[in-house]
Amino acid sequence: MSKAVSALEGVSHKGFVGVAEAGLRGMITLRGDLASAKMKKAVKAATGTAVPAPRRIEIEGDKATAWMSPDELLILVQYEDARATVEALEKVLAGDHHLVADVSDARAVFTIRGSKAQEVLAKLCPVDFEMLAEGEIRRTRAAQVAAAFWKSGADEFTLVSFRSVAGYVMGLLDVASRPGGELFPAP
Repeated sequence: MSKAVSALEGVSHKGFVGVAEAGLRGMITLRGDLASAKMKKAVKAATGTAVPAPRRIEIEGDKATAWMSPDELLILVQYEDARATVEALEKVLAGDHHLVADVSDARAVFTIRGSKAQEVLAKLCPVDFEMLAEGEIRRTRAAQVAAAFWKSGADEFTLVSFRSVAGYVMGLLDVASRPGGELFPAP
């Protein structure tokens, strides 16, 4: 059996903020009726969170549930727990129309850390960061590729993209965070 590795094996760069590929993360696409009692029970059992409101992410320890569309959630767990989580979700949702898919190996996760982390994403994503609320997940694009991100700490954002474009995304983050490229440099 081969050993799982993240898309870029933890590469990082330090500019006016730090950017890094965050490593392996368990990610599960869950589709179905988000208002159903079974769905709510399944999500709570898998993550300890409620089904989030539109454009929200609910975090409980090292697990999270992110709203992706009116009938889709992204479940985040430890990488090694993804398979068991899929099985548990399938068991609870049996008999209801749903789809559960382990997408862990199809995605890459990045962190952007530092007091100007927002500036890096503002260069790449068409988002009004002044309106971005705490606990909000935003599905958008980073330059030319699909991405989703949320504020994961006081001075930190987490970004998810497709694994197939991980090198491109890391290159974007690296260039956007290079010293001298700050949007609001100190006077």
